[in-house]
Amino acid sequence: MRDRLKIILGNRLAKLKLSRTKWLIICALGIIIVVVLCLILRSEPEPQLLPTVSIETVQTEDMEIYGEYVGRIRAQQFVEIRARVEGYLEDMLFEEGTYINKNQVLFIIDPKLYRAKVDKARAQLQKDKAIEQQTQRNINRIRPLFEQNAASQLDLDNAIAAYETAVAAVDMSEADLAQAEMALGYTTVRSPISGFISERNVDIGTLVGPGGKSLLATVVKSDTVRVDFSMTELEYLQSKERNINFGHRDTSRGWDPYVTLTLADKTEYPYKGFVDFADPQVDPQTGTFSVRAEMPNPQHILLPGQAAKVRLLLDVRKDAVVVPSKAVIIEKGGAYVYVIRPNGAAEKRFIELGPESGNKMVVERGLAKGERIVVEGYHKLTPGMQVEVVGSYIDKSLEE
Repeated sequence: MRDRLKIILGNRLAKLKLSRTKWLIICALGIIIVVVLCLILRSEPEPQLLPTVSIETVQTEDMEIYGEYVGRIRAQQFVEIRARVEGYLEDMLFEEGTYINKNQVLFIIDPKLYRAKVDKARAQLQKDKAIEQQTQRNINRIRPLFEQNAASQLDLDNAIAAYETAVAAVDMSEADLAQAEMALGYTTVRSPISGFISERNVDIGTLVGPGGKSLLATVVKSDTVRVDFSMTELEYLQSKERNINFGHRDTSRGWDPYVTLTLADKTEYPYKGFVDFADPQVDPQTGTFSVRAEMPNPQHILLPGQAAKVRLLLDVRKDAVVVPSKAVIIEKGGAYVYVIRPNGAAEKRFIELGPESGNKMVVERGLAKGERIVVEGYHKLTPGMQVEVVGSYIDKSLEE
């Protein structure tokens, strides 16, 4: 009996051991499956993303500095044609708005009165010349008699006085004749210059001259025009610092302050002009001084009185460090750019700015030729951050 119980107990223990082994195996397999699934299903670690920026290499170049102003076109010559003698206007011998030549006849004022004055002055001159000749003959007769004591000193003195009076009368008559002929000549009104003439200001038959309407028309010579504009006192002082005297040619430099014009239709005038005058004093009311440039106008595109946008070359900076304007960040603390170091890290670099022209700026201090600066994407950066460069521009000449 005891042996049988031992056998039954041994069988149960054997079954119990077998069940534990199976469970251990099952648990081990489960753990292995879980580990394998975790390894299979786990996501790869995301790589660190660097901010992408576009850079350019700092260059040096000859930078042209311009100023922009509002100018007014003025004719080189603007002449008013006026009647210099009084009379009724008889004729007009030109077409309004056309080109006329110098000394061309424009108007005829009734000349009859002035012709009569010329005839009268000429007749008076002839009369005075006859008297002069008579007094000269009297002297020639009395002088021998005086030498023979047949005539008195008084007779000789009276003869000489009469002759000198006659000579003076001839001179006066000649002056009167010249004045009368001049007045007669003024009845034919001629153009003093070549140019375009305006419409007439008076009609035929109108009384013109000092007692009537004197302005007959105007003539404008605009083959060359003048452009007037104003510059500020600060610009004047800056030009002096750069040793530039507007209105004076300087042969020591390779450039002159020239101007270009932009017309009302946004087109650029094809010819350049040069500054030939600058007012030597500043207007205290506006703080500006007047500047004038001369420009050729062979096709007469520019009209007197016309407004235009003036662009003046103020200076040429030789071998200046130049950067794109879009690369510069300006804040209260100053202006700065992001410079990419050789190791790819971004450096915040404060710079001193010079003049700006177009979309470029001159850097006075803080940058050197060949350094790389960020032109796009700098808003993503902080100092010391590593960056990824895309779309960079490198000057091939620097590599050489």
